[in-house]
Order: sequence, then structure tokens, then C-alpha cells
Amino acid sequence: AENESELLEMCAAAEIEVENLNNSEERIVDLSKEVDKQLHEIGKAAQVLSDKRKVAGEKLATAVEQELVHLSMSGTRFVVEFETEPDEKGAFVGEQRLAFDQTGFDKVQFLLSTNPGEPLKPMAKVASGGETARLMLALKTALAQVDETPTLIFDEIDQGIGGRVGDVVGQKLWGLTAVGEHQVIVVTHLPQLAGYGDTHFRVSKQVVDGRTKTAVTSLDREGRINELAAMLGTNDHHARGGAQSILHQAYVVKKQSMNNE
Repeated sequence: AENESELLEMCAAAEIEVENLNNSEERIVDLSKEVDKQLHEIGKAAQVLSDKRKVAGEKLATAVEQELVHLSMSGTRFVVEFETEPDEKGAFVGEQRLAFDQTGFDKVQFLLSTNPGEPLKPMAKVASGGETARLMLALKTALAQVDETPTLIFDEIDQGIGGRVGDVVGQKLWGLTAVGEHQVIVVTHLPQLAGYGDTHFRVSKQVVDGRTKTAVTSLDREGRINELAAMLGTNDHHARGGAQSILHQAYVVKKQSMNNE
């Protein structure tokens, strides 16, 4: 009975295959029409997505440029560029056929000009280390409530900025934890920035038995005052007073921000 059943299944499958072969030309026509229909639908959906992206791109560019003014990069132009690629077998978009994938037909890149009069170039080819860190901070601040990246790490973000801007950068970094609910890890030598950390670690190196070892120490309030004073250049009572002032300023800003929420 088992063999008979298998033979009947094989016979039914063979009949279907013969039917498909006999009607292959009609089947190809039907499939071609279906592919054509799907490519038109993909083109319409991708165009809707592209239109929304362009509106969001303009908003993002404006927000990033505003953030960069606060980060001592005024005059910087930030542009979200959209490009498409023709493809004779691509999706139908108006009178064109465009290459596409699961994200649509847009090819997007961020363009940047850090000085007035300079042409826009891809961000990765223009920005220095410190500028890149500040650009990322501006982007993350603009996207704080929609970016799901849990942990953000900033290194060299204090490059080329002074204490006054450092305080602004510190506020914005802390804001990413308060508004965007990110964990933010910052490597810095700028005390005005370090004062905004909820936890402060000192990283030091020492040679033990001919080998260099790195130690990471969590600091209490007194330890933070000493470290911030050292970052200010000395450890006398003037520097300690400055360190205490930095911590107090950060405390006030954090408290006001939390009360406003």
C-alpha cells in the first residue's frame, strides 16, 4: 500500500510537470506580467519612501548644523545627498527604471564643508578626528530620541576646543543619557567636559617588572576633585576650587534638566 501511495504521488507530480511544460509559454507570459506588476509596485513604494527620506534629510541637516554652532564648528555645512542608479531591469519610477534593494532605490551619503567657500565632500574624507567626534555628537543629539544604539563611545571629542565649549559639549553628552537613554563613554583630558560624567574613572599606566600595565580606578568625589585639579594643571587650592566649581556647574545643569522633564 505504501509503494502504491508513493507511485500515485509521483504520477500526480509528473502530470503537473507535463502540464507546466505544455503550457510553458503561457506560463512565462503570466510570470513576466506578474514581475512587471511587482516592479511597478516596488517603484511606487520606493518613491514614497524616498520622498519621506528627503524631508527627513532636510530636517536632519538643519538640526546638525544648529548643533555644530554650539560645538564651535559654526560655518559648517552639512548636507544629506540622495543619488539613484539606472538599471534596465530595475523598478519603474516615472519614466525611469532604477536599481533597488530591500531599502529602496536611494543611495544616501552625508556631505560636509567645514569652512565657508570649501566644496561639499563626503564626511569621512573631510573631518579630522576631533571634528568627526563632534559631528557624531551633533548627529546623535539630533537623533537622540530615535537612535536605538545603546552605548556611545566618544574619543578625542575635546580636540581643538576650550573650556567654555567643553562645558557645552559636556552638557550635550550628558543629555544623550538623559534624553536618549544611551550609555555614553567619553575619553577626555578636558576637565569641564569630565565634570559631567556620572561616574569618573582615572586611567593610568605604570611599569611593573619591566611590563607596562594599565590601571582603571573609579573615583569618589574627593578623588574627582583631585583629578580635575590635576587636569587643570596643578593641585593647589586654586585648582581645587576650580575643580569644585566645575562639579557644581555640572550638578546644577543636570538638576535643572531633570526638573524640566
